[in-house]
Amino acid sequence: MVRKPIADDAQFAARAADVLKAIAHPVRLRIVDVLAREPTHVTALAERLDVKQPIVSQQLRILRAQGLVESRRTNGLMVNELAEPELRQLLACMRNCVCGRDR
Repeated sequence: MVRKPIADDAQFAARAADVLKAIAHPVRLRIVDVLAREPTHVTALAERLDVKQPIVSQQLRILRAQGLVESRRTNGLMVNELAEPELRQLLACMRNCVCGRDR
């Protein structure tokens, strides 16, 4: 499939901007990075990130609202996982962009 350049597709640009806005928060970005490695429940995320659980829950709600994260019940716990595996590539690109600036 041939895709139009982003400059020529306003609808795509708007959706892409929504995705970027959804992860453009330090805690949400860190949550996405953890979930890119493995599905995790909110308490483990809070401990791993050293952020209060209600804050992690609030940030997860934003990510779910954008369709970037899904939650499912496993063994009595709500486990969160990436709904968009392509976010792994976006994270890698961001790492490269930021690390390139640190040189």
